[in-house]
Amino acid sequence: MTGMTSSERPLLNRRLAEFGTTIFAEMSALALRTGSINLGQGFPDTDGPEEVREAAVRALREGRGNQYPPGPGVPELRGAIAAHQERRYGLSYDPDAEVLVTAGATEAIAAALLALVEPGDEVVALEPYYDSYAACIAMAGGTRVPVTLRPDGGAFRLDLDELRAAVTPRTRVLLVNTPHNPTGTVLTRAELTAIAELAVERDLLVVTDEVYEHLVYDEAEHIPLATLPGMRGRTVTIGSAGKTFSFTGWKVGWVTSTPELVAAVRSAKQFLTYVASGPFQYAVAEALRLPDSYFADFRADMLAKRDLLAGGLERAGFKVFRPAGTYFITTDIRPLGESDGFAFCRALPERCGVVAIPNAVFYDHREQGAPFVRFAFCKRTGVLEEAAIRLKTLAG
Repeated sequence: MTGMTSSERPLLNRRLAEFGTTIFAEMSALALRTGSINLGQGFPDTDGPEEVREAAVRALREGRGNQYPPGPGVPELRGAIAAHQERRYGLSYDPDAEVLVTAGATEAIAAALLALVEPGDEVVALEPYYDSYAACIAMAGGTRVPVTLRPDGGAFRLDLDELRAAVTPRTRVLLVNTPHNPTGTVLTRAELTAIAELAVERDLLVVTDEVYEHLVYDEAEHIPLATLPGMRGRTVTIGSAGKTFSFTGWKVGWVTSTPELVAAVRSAKQFLTYVASGPFQYAVAEALRLPDSYFADFRADMLAKRDLLAGGLERAGFKVFRPAGTYFITTDIRPLGESDGFAFCRALPERCGVVAIPNAVFYDHREQGAPFVRFAFCKRTGVLEEAAIRLKTLAG
């Protein structure tokens, strides 16, 4: 028997049958095998601030967090998260009842959807979406309803009429990601206001993934949905230390919401990891209190890297959608005479020694994402310069 029981039933739960090995694992393995520059998966190739790393070492040595931390997260971190939301956005949260620390934003998304969605509930998500959204909706027994962001000029935009039309009496949750991975779109105040009005009118819960909140560029502004009228009481906001402080392996994320919504998410979370990342929680508490100059310098560094890679991609012949947020660039491969992102990405390491991700993996409507390919620019400047040189060979 190969992979089947005697009853011939597949071993993997049917809800997860469509989610095999992720494209990130496949492409990272391809990068290793070919010695290519990996601009596929979104993790930095250098660590974040030395003082934050030292804070983790100090916590380890002092025995803070080496045993199970409190279920909701260590008080120091919950206080720092609440202070961050207040200082940045004027959002006031009670650190004891309205903040929950999770094993990265990944667990926050899973716990929120498992807590709030029942079989038969519909979850409206912006497509292309981060791959864990689809899997978590499936695990909760929900039905995902994609609303597609479409290219419009130099960016991907949300069609608000399409969003309204996607909501039915079975809709339970709107799942919103801004700044948006993979397209780099940052939803405007007008767009967020329309989403908020729809949520209030139809009495919907909103889960909002804001892990790239500190990476917005040019004229874009990050506006948490929870700040808009009627939204504080129906929005579960998700944040993360990994993207902001370049310690993605620490897996420290969080949820802020009302006591009732946080209690619901905590009920699911406690049976996923129970707790995680003990000593790192103390370090992230210190990181969140870094001066504003840290966040400004971090953004300026990523902006320079965005422009460096975007220029290289344009010279190579791609159509480039310069992102207003995140550390990803989406490109259109059709000017290169290509139209199949999967085939293009699988061949790219051999062609020029660079690895990227086909955006089609983030779509239910695969054909909508077929010609788009995503590159990560959260890498050292020298690495991006070398990638740009290698990519230029595509231009002949």
